[in-house]
Amino acid sequence: MDSEIISQPLSAGETKKRSVTIFGVGTAGITMAGQMAAEDFTGAKFVAVNTDNSVTAAGAEMIHLESKMLRGLGAGGDPERGCELAEENFDRLKTACAGAEVVFLVTGLGGGTGTGVSPVLARAARESGALVLAFVTLPFACEGNQRERHARQGLEQLKTVADGVICLPHQKAAKLLEEHAGFADAFRASAHLLIEGVRGVWRLLMYRGLIEIHFEELCALLRAGHGESCFATVESAGTTRARDAIEKLPAHPLLDGGQALTEAETVLVSLLGGPDLSMADVNRVMADLNEHCPKARIIMGAAVAESFHDRLAVTIIATGRQPRTSAKPAPGKNGKPALTPDAPGFDTELLHPTKPERPSSRHVPPAPALSVEQREQILAQQTGKRGPVRKAGPRMKQITLPLDIVNKGRFDKSEPTIHKGEDLDLPTYVRRGVALN
Repeated sequence: MDSEIISQPLSAGETKKRSVTIFGVGTAGITMAGQMAAEDFTGAKFVAVNTDNSVTAAGAEMIHLESKMLRGLGAGGDPERGCELAEENFDRLKTACAGAEVVFLVTGLGGGTGTGVSPVLARAARESGALVLAFVTLPFACEGNQRERHARQGLEQLKTVADGVICLPHQKAAKLLEEHAGFADAFRASAHLLIEGVRGVWRLLMYRGLIEIHFEELCALLRAGHGESCFATVESAGTTRARDAIEKLPAHPLLDGGQALTEAETVLVSLLGGPDLSMADVNRVMADLNEHCPKARIIMGAAVAESFHDRLAVTIIATGRQPRTSAKPAPGKNGKPALTPDAPGFDTELLHPTKPERPSSRHVPPAPALSVEQREQILAQQTGKRGPVRKAGPRMKQITLPLDIVNKGRFDKSEPTIHKGEDLDLPTYVRRGVALN
């Protein structure tokens, strides 16, 4: 090994020169962006985007998407209205993204602004040349099925335009709360967890690592899992920092008691410590993760920063297997496949009329040559009329067969069955005079 490389000192605390813009979209996103602006996100540019001026964030540039149509009322919980406003101000949003290498979108899905504006903003950021990573929250179950439906639609739209999406359902944050915790405390706990995730990815991007994890690797991982990805960030300090971090990870509420690691297909691990970070600390953390993730592909990165003396931060992003979509329609009430517009039996001919396909051509032999008499005979058979060429033959007569009279046995002395003057004991063809050929 080259002795010059070994003798070179490690430049702790060295950061990458990367231009990052963090957008807070909607009320929830602006609130979280305001908290991050007051914390350790040195060098980042903060922009708050809202459909009205009711919410502001200190230290952030404000973009109001108001119009005369809104009259100061905002998007009113309607994602379509938020999307229309964003499209009207698309050039303005694109200008706000200019010069950024990486754009973080922080928002809460389910309302009108966050759900409707975020996908348009992500598209504007990508068109400006930035890599886009979205951090979003999903509503609590108690917030109603309409907000849940809007959130899922917004999440699917974000997946198509952002380079990566990290999703945090509010319901998971409820695991951190006590039974009688306040409603506002639940939202604060969820915002805290999401900010932890943003901070973990921020450190991964901004600190030059001894083992690098490129942003392209992170985006490829998130594109594979999207909203199904789970993440966690834990910190510990002191001589037992590695052991403490190992104990905190399985207990993290976003990892479902360690089950998310067990079922993960790919796990990204980022370690950040001070100059005193030892090889034993790294080995201890990675060995424990290998036990918890026996089937996962593990991508590991490590960085050293002077400000992390005697501290260790571990960030994990795990993606599970994507469920294969079945081609069969969902079952109906009677257990049979429900009819859909694409399923056989639905009135697709009314929706999408199609012309019947012509059968493939085939060779038809010519009709045989017939004489005049043969043609008249065939015509007479089809019309039911007797033609002149048909000769009248002798008519068949019904005769009585010379059969012996059979005794009726026990019914010999019984009275005949007479109904409307007819003896039903006689065969029908005899009573009605039907001729048998």
